[in-house]
Amino acid sequence: MRETTPFWLPGLHAARRPYLLARNRIAAAVRGWFAGQDFVEVETATVQVSPGNETHLHAFATDLIGPGGERRTLYLRTSPEFACKKLLTAGETRIFDFARVFRNRERGALHHPEFTMLEWYRTGAPYEMLMDDCATLLRVAAQAANTTQFTFRGKSIDPFAAPARVTVAEAFARYAGVDLLATVRDGEGDRDALAAAATAAGVVIAVDDTWGDIFSRILAERVDPHLGIGRATILSEYPLPLAALARAKPGSDQVAERFELYACGVELGNAFGELTDVNEQRARFAAAMDEKERIHGERYPVDEDFLAALAEMPQACGIALGFDRLVMLATGAQRIDQVIWTPMVDIDD
Repeated sequence: MRETTPFWLPGLHAARRPYLLARNRIAAAVRGWFAGQDFVEVETATVQVSPGNETHLHAFATDLIGPGGERRTLYLRTSPEFACKKLLTAGETRIFDFARVFRNRERGALHHPEFTMLEWYRTGAPYEMLMDDCATLLRVAAQAANTTQFTFRGKSIDPFAAPARVTVAEAFARYAGVDLLATVRDGEGDRDALAAAATAAGVVIAVDDTWGDIFSRILAERVDPHLGIGRATILSEYPLPLAALARAKPGSDQVAERFELYACGVELGNAFGELTDVNEQRARFAAAMDEKERIHGERYPVDEDFLAALAEMPQACGIALGFDRLVMLATGAQRIDQVIWTPMVDIDD
């Protein structure tokens, strides 16, 4: 067990306070930008029927106790996504949410069990518009923090420079020498083909690694270290097997409308052209939960109300951005605890 120091000690709080005040300024500036773009700020519920249906995300469970003592298991959300999409179906067209979200089994310099997810959605807009939003918000945060450089552990970017845009396939070819799309057919990954490519690239894999596991190993070892250096990177067109809630790129059976934003080697945001095919979404949830049960021995229920709303939802795009991480980079903080007013657990001295 690591040594910790209570965050409330006056000396420690004084050291963190400049980061926390900068957080407030950045949040106010971001809210101001969204208001200028005719977005509506929403506040979605924290307790949900389902926390989300992704294989490797772990939720906090709780009990709802009725007046007669009857119990029902509910969850603290891992994302406000389901609730936000229900609001799009209800008629909202541009929304954003500074959402407190919860993820179990996550702790480290960039991870905290409770954190702030900034999500925003646009109906009737191409998902490329979110790329422009990301570039703008980096500048907004930099101006609010009175800085011209984002930094983290020796890596830096110019937040005012236009982000580099590269597809996942281009990045795999450039940095790992892997022809990724040669291992994707009809929306499915060819495990053996990717395993051979990974081995040729010097990436060690396990015998029970799935196609997705091998993809993640190559990404982490060969690709990620090159992203978000000097300027932010937008890594786009993820393979369909890794697009849980994203629609396919028009005319493609290999890649989806999904991108991730990187800065200073840190993943900041995950964006989708939103999937609205209910049957496809249900099938993806089932596959993800089957895999979760195989690996982790647990599964989460499907929010049927979400699927009912999804059937009526207009075409939209949306993104989840780690707000605490954005503040870290803008202020030069080295741990996420430094930019959270009251960390859930004690923080390192």
